[in-house]
Amino acid sequence: MLHIIAMLSIACGLIFFAGATVGILRFPDFYTRLHAAGKLDTLGVLLAMAGLALYNLHPFSIEALLTSLKILLAVAFTFIASPTATHAIVDAGVRAGLRPWTKQEDDQQ
Repeated sequence: MLHIIAMLSIACGLIFFAGATVGILRFPDFYTRLHAAGKLDTLGVLLAMAGLALYNLHPFSIEALLTSLKILLAVAFTFIASPTATHAIVDAGVRAGLRPWTKQEDDQQ
């Protein structure tokens, strides 16, 4: 049962990564692309790494538990670093003068 939950979690994480990829390729401007990358990649990392941590626990031992805890620490670091990096990149875009996409710009072309 633990393997099934782990595999479902990993598969859902990959689906979120695929959604982020589609968002980066299809969204019209810098800010919406960055939003897709920041949100979906963070959730994809959570699901995929949690699935890997669960999968690692199957032959239960102290070493497996410590490895799973290290994986979860990497997830915690990602939850701190990813939004911070996204905010810094958006701030750099604002300071560089990048304007957000509007519907009027699309209608003029």
